[in-house]
Amino acid sequence: MDVIQLAGMSFYGYHGVRHEERSLGQRFTVDLQLELDLTTAARDDDLATSVDYAEVWHCVQGVVEGPPARLIETVGARIVEALLDRFQRVERVSVRIAKPWAPIPGAHLSTVAVELSRTRPDPPGGDPGQG
Repeated sequence: MDVIQLAGMSFYGYHGVRHEERSLGQRFTVDLQLELDLTTAARDDDLATSVDYAEVWHCVQGVVEGPPARLIETVGARIVEALLDRFQRVERVSVRIAKPWAPIPGAHLSTVAVELSRTRPDPPGGDPGQG
């Protein structure tokens, strides 16, 4: 399987358990890995047979800057679901969403992050060996 990566995407969102996180907001960093077959795209030099990075970025932006969630786990799951729904060529999505300077009383750390990976489910009655 081939991979497209978008690393270090930065967005401002209002996710978190604490009131301050949800009212003041904070910066989130997202790293993304999309797994898909890029054989045809590489051979034909045709964006229509790949995934447009700009569209991926805007999709992730819409989630992170969209409705608040209490957990970054939820934000990560929303990103994965949105990407698998929008980009049918993508077979697997891995996302790392980081919250720099998470407000943990007494803690000294630079980042809290969550990584999620999901594979596109096989269509009902589909043969995973086809396609």
